[in-house]
Amino acid sequence: MGRILNCPRCRKDGLLRTHPQSPREHLASFLFVSPFCCPSCHHRFLASHLWLDHSTHPIDRREHLRIPVRLFLSFSGGKIRGEGTVLDLSMGGCIIKSETQVHTNDIFYLRLSLDDTESPLEVAGMVHSVNARGIAFKFLRAAQENKRLLAFVQAQTLDQPVKSSGKVAVAA
Repeated sequence: MGRILNCPRCRKDGLLRTHPQSPREHLASFLFVSPFCCPSCHHRFLASHLWLDHSTHPIDRREHLRIPVRLFLSFSGGKIRGEGTVLDLSMGGCIIKSETQVHTNDIFYLRLSLDDTESPLEVAGMVHSVNARGIAFKFLRAAQENKRLLAFVQAQTLDQPVKSSGKVAVAA
C-alpha cells in the first residue's frame, strides 16, 4: 500500500509529480526525492517518492494541469490569421482545433474569448506541435503571469470533479 502525500501549503492531495528543473532538483532525484506540484495552490516542493504507488500513476510530463474547455480563439502572426476552438487550457498553453496551417515554433498573438461579458484575453504563444488532435500552443512567459488567465483556470479547476483516491494523482 502506497503512502499518501499532501501539499505542505494547502494540505490537499491530488499532487502532480513533475520532472526536475533546477540543479537542486536534479541532485535530489539521485536521493529518491522528486519535485511535486499542487494543482490547487501551484506550490512546488520536493518530497521522497519512495513507497508511493507509481505503478498506476506514471510521472506527469506536463508543467500545468489541463482543463477541458470549449472556447473560441482567434490568432494572428505575420501573414497568418486563423480561428479555432480551444479543447483544453492550462497556465502553460492550450490545444486548439483549427483548419489554419501553422508550423512548429511559429509565434502568434492569441485572443481567447473566456466569456461573453468581457473582452477577449490576449496572450502570446508559440506553436509547440501540430498533430491529429490539434495545434498545441505554449504560452510565452508573460501569458503565464496573466492574472485573468490564472483566475479563469482556477475557477474551472474548482468546477471539475475531484478524484480522491488517497494516492498521489499523477496524470499521464
